[in-house]
Amino acid sequence: MPTEEKKVTRKLSAILSADVKGYSVLMADDEIHTIETLKAYRQIISDLVLKYSGRVVDSPGDNILAEFRSSVDAVECAVKIQKRLDQENSKYADDKKVEFRIGVNVGDVIQDGDRIYGNGVNVAARIEGLADAGGVCISRNAYDHIRNKLKYGYEYLGEHSVKNIDIPVRVYKLLMADEDAGKLIGDVAKSMTKNWIWAIVVMVTLVIAVVGMLLYQNRSKPGTERTKVEEFAPPLIDKYSIAVLPFVNISGDPEQEHFSDGLADDLITDLSKISDLLVISSNSTFAYKGKSINVKEVAKELNVRYVVEGSVRKVGDQIRINAQLIDAKTDHHMWAERYDGQMDNIFALQDKITSKIVTSLAIKLSDEEYVDIAKQDTENIAAYNAFLKGSDSISRYEPEVIYRGLKYFEEAVRLDPNYYRAWAALAESYLEVTMTSLQLLGKLGISLAEGRLRARHYLNKSMKKPTDISYRVASRMAALQRQNKKALSLAAKAVAINPNIARNINELAMALQINDRPKEAIKYANRALRIDPGCLF
Repeated sequence: MPTEEKKVTRKLSAILSADVKGYSVLMADDEIHTIETLKAYRQIISDLVLKYSGRVVDSPGDNILAEFRSSVDAVECAVKIQKRLDQENSKYADDKKVEFRIGVNVGDVIQDGDRIYGNGVNVAARIEGLADAGGVCISRNAYDHIRNKLKYGYEYLGEHSVKNIDIPVRVYKLLMADEDAGKLIGDVAKSMTKNWIWAIVVMVTLVIAVVGMLLYQNRSKPGTERTKVEEFAPPLIDKYSIAVLPFVNISGDPEQEHFSDGLADDLITDLSKISDLLVISSNSTFAYKGKSINVKEVAKELNVRYVVEGSVRKVGDQIRINAQLIDAKTDHHMWAERYDGQMDNIFALQDKITSKIVTSLAIKLSDEEYVDIAKQDTENIAAYNAFLKGSDSISRYEPEVIYRGLKYFEEAVRLDPNYYRAWAALAESYLEVTMTSLQLLGKLGISLAEGRLRARHYLNKSMKKPTDISYRVASRMAALQRQNKKALSLAAKAVAINPNIARNINELAMALQINDRPKEAIKYANRALRIDPGCLF
């Protein structure tokens, strides 16, 4: 008798995926408390899923997967879960809280008995990993279903790749506070328009470069003065390559995310000062934030030999940093250490980690590099902390992010008027505002001309002790005034100070381009792409 072919059932469902943020750390710290709390929270979640006409499909480990026939029910259930668990967690100290991240997607699934599979489930799980502890993220599909039905706010988080799915998924963070109802931050249409504008800029630049190369031989004139970039910028070598992954915040306090991110970013900045080391930009490494990491795969994707990963716990003024250096080629842990201290010696802890990496890789530093790495931009911890909160805005173009960055940089220079890197970041922020967002100029209550004047004023303050940001901003301003040779000289100085920052190298590439030197421009643009595979140019 022939075997009966199994029937596959497909359907459209709203899928809720949830897991515990920092579950392994919680288990390591207090296994009994974590298990008992998780058991109680599972029951709360299961009851709420049932209340909103859903069903729990699976619950392995710290994960919970639920299915709903209505996207509205799924999202309302997710919000109710987080609000209820927030009440429960208020009973515990920060390091004892068991906080879930939730992702909701509407998509096609395959049902096999009581189980569901397919891309709809995969997307929900991927989105869940992007959510904050105690937060909810939803896909564009879910957003389209609920945006006119539920009175929440939404923040567009951009497009994110999902394994085995060709088209990136657009993700929104759900804003659950009453005062956020009706808000839409980071409008998709505007973001897409902005991306198209940048794409056109890149295409035009490349076309100019190609045409420039064809005409280059005929355009060079005997006796023409040419700035020798090599006088300032180091040669493009690739002796060692390293990626510093985002440090995991295990403080149990989402407010400390900026601190753990800032430590990783600062480590990248310090390592970037070493000319023999190619360091991948934080723009690219931070794409792995919140994901389950396979070091070999990450190293292959970023094309690096070495990977640094770690975690940070900050409770009050007490800090614990765990860091390890991995040779991705051999999967060998070259070192792994724990650093304990207080906020007032955070710079010394950072220096120890940087020195350990340099020693492990047997890199020979010049006297100048020793001084640069040991140099601190401020001794004021509060100013440094404010700068960390604002530093994300330097590499992003969203008006709201830039606006927050301005406020933090202003706080940093108020706390330390001699914090020249913060003055330079403030100048760059105002320059970005005048170039990208008339809406934000209105929010700040200033005109385009006043925005440029502020950028110039803050740049002049930073030039008392110039950083690579200072020279980068000065180069862009010179280019806007068509002072092409000056722009080139300034951009080369930015690269000389920090040769592994993609934005510095991009600035140099653009300065070379406007000085009719397309071959060199392409060389540096390729270098920037090597350091930051996710950059636009």
